[in-house]
Amino acid sequence: MGFQTEFNSVCKFKSKQELYELLEYGRGKMVKSGFRVFPTGQKVIAYTPDNEAIAIVRILVSIAEINFQGEEVTEVEMELVRKLTEEEARVQTALAYEMFFGEHQA
Repeated sequence: MGFQTEFNSVCKFKSKQELYELLEYGRGKMVKSGFRVFPTGQKVIAYTPDNEAIAIVRILVSIAEINFQGEEVTEVEMELVRKLTEEEARVQTALAYEMFFGEHQA
């Protein structure tokens, strides 16, 4: 058991539904496996399941717990600050591949 630290600039969605809810309603929740530490109160770049930068979000709550199935999970609640422009998304995506995701398969 231990905590995995997330990068301060990355909030990657694994579920398209979770991302849709954030973009549609301005607030959303994401569930990640394992215990993770998210920078509560900070603004971060949100990425789609396909590793594309899409928005700036503010992390409101980060709760790490063991669920009823005995799995370690972290729930992250966030609010949408704003969607990125096309140019911002392109640049942030390129930087994220260089820094976090590895080689870009364009």
